[in-house]
Amino acid sequence: MPDTHGQPEPVTLRTLRRIADSGVPFACLTCYDATTARWLERASIPLLLVGDTAAEVILGFDRTIDMPLDVLIALTAAVKRGASRTVVMADMPFMSYQADHASAIRNAGRFLTESRADVVKLEADASFASLVRKMTRAGIPICGHVGSRPQRAALTSGYGSAGRSSEEASRIVRDAVALERAGCVQLLVEAVPNEVTDEILAKTSVPLIGIGAGPACHGQVLVLHDLLGLSDHPPRFAESAAAVGESIREAGVEWARRVADRRVGGKRYVMQEDESRRFREASGDEE
Repeated sequence: MPDTHGQPEPVTLRTLRRIADSGVPFACLTCYDATTARWLERASIPLLLVGDTAAEVILGFDRTIDMPLDVLIALTAAVKRGASRTVVMADMPFMSYQADHASAIRNAGRFLTESRADVVKLEADASFASLVRKMTRAGIPICGHVGSRPQRAALTSGYGSAGRSSEEASRIVRDAVALERAGCVQLLVEAVPNEVTDEILAKTSVPLIGIGAGPACHGQVLVLHDLLGLSDHPPRFAESAAAVGESIREAGVEWARRVADRRVGGKRYVMQEDESRRFREASGDEE
């Protein structure tokens, strides 16, 4: 519904809860810059995640754990400037919240104050419940990320799925329940079988966002580069909706061809004839 100035009303966490309660799934995409955020807001994407995947797709690392906190805070601020009427969720990068509760709360607070993020996400299990309680008490909205947790990839020698054994599936469900009880306003579950997702939905009440976790979640998130066809090796659950990577390659080839042919296009800057004459005369005098 538009506001009194004809603009769409800002999306809030309350809006997402209302959408989730309606039974209509909402879309979420990762985003890392203001220009892309502006276009995704125009596409009516209600939730943008500034993920630590920026370490890979923006900074060129091969692991998410190499994401610097200060850089992610700056990227989050850029996304919020580009999409001020959209809910922006910031990832808390590796070691920004694991060391101790005091530094975790300070770092999470920086995302709210310096980046104006609406919610922060941390990869967590039930053992993080006490931290979530303290963050919530401080006024920080938290999204708990369960299931496959990429920041722990070093322990499993790479990224992979989770919850494929009965024991592990039950643990993930317990994690989700514990995090909601601790105060999480949202949950995100990654790379788990449908049965795990269904059980989390049955035992929790906050909006559940899925990635590679089946179609039943209240919301679905994907790394933007996977959706746009920019990734060389997307995960098995990601299906592209465009071939932007190939379009960029073709545009680069075309630009190189134009440059070689001295036909760079566009409109030229020109001098008034009398100024051009004076310039040529002055240049001749200097010679």
